[in-house]
Amino acid sequence: MEHQPELFDVTVIGGGPAGMYAAFYSGMRDLKTKLIDANQELGGKMLVYPEKVIWDVGGVGPVLCRQLIDRLKQQASTFDPAIVLGEQIVAMDRQEDGTYQLVSAEGSIHWTRTVILCIGYGILKMAKLELEGADRYEISNLYYTVQELEPFRGKHVLISGGGDSAVDWANALEPVAGRVTIVHRREQFGGHEKNIAAMKESSVTVRTPYSVSQLHSGGGERIEEVTLCHVETGETARFEVDAVIVNHGMKSDFGPVRGWGLDMGEWHVNASARLETNLPGVFAAGDFASYDSKVRLIAGTFTDAVLAVNSAKLYLDPEAPKTAGVSSHNERFQEKNKALCVPRE
Repeated sequence: MEHQPELFDVTVIGGGPAGMYAAFYSGMRDLKTKLIDANQELGGKMLVYPEKVIWDVGGVGPVLCRQLIDRLKQQASTFDPAIVLGEQIVAMDRQEDGTYQLVSAEGSIHWTRTVILCIGYGILKMAKLELEGADRYEISNLYYTVQELEPFRGKHVLISGGGDSAVDWANALEPVAGRVTIVHRREQFGGHEKNIAAMKESSVTVRTPYSVSQLHSGGGERIEEVTLCHVETGETARFEVDAVIVNHGMKSDFGPVRGWGLDMGEWHVNASARLETNLPGVFAAGDFASYDSKVRLIAGTFTDAVLAVNSAKLYLDPEAPKTAGVSSHNERFQEKNKALCVPRE
């Protein structure tokens, strides 16, 4: 007898916060679920900023990004979804019976009745410092992300960039480093207003509008000095540094996804208020989805995941309830709740 491939109700592509919460909520809706991510670890874009402090998730106090990832991983596994890591899906083909065949770059084939795309901005790569020879310092003291704060203790750290992450790193390093200088080629910073204000009120030295024009090693393998150039006047100044952190944004590559027939913009897929895409049985959530009233916060990502899963459930069973019952009354949690109960002595 010919082996029948395993068919899932929902396959979530992407293991960031949207994907992990979609896997959890799909279990709440009693759907057979698979989660596939191209990375070897769940976390998505959050893996780039493990030491970033997150304040804006409801009911969760200030938490390090890596800690939130761990909590989301644990929650995602609640209903034992199949989790596949290290596979990039490169083809999505709808079959005559309405199911989808997903093919990975590694040659694996996955079968599913619906798909939820939680792929963010695609494959992300940090934008490099565009100076000749800069790459040779990446093994010493030129950084594109901050994995830990402790290595910068007592040092003069120069940060190049003006977005959320550059501002966050400046604030996080200010009490740890000996001195923090942030350089941005525009007068205005692009981060959250409160964080920018906190940075400017601290001991962080702000130099605008400047850019890093040269790196100097003194013949060694580490950056010892940098030359900054005023972007309007051309005036230059040279400073000693112990470390340089570059945050010039990320380059996005959706790769083969653009060939799947989705109605896409430059940075997203166009979705309905119910997170439906233009393809039947294909939904989206998180940064990849764009629709009216979109909330681009992690908290908004969780709502996206719920809406996408609910739409997938109704696509499969139009007579199903429109949403899952709250966890305190959801029968899927009855045995789990019993396990959490500790008998009184």
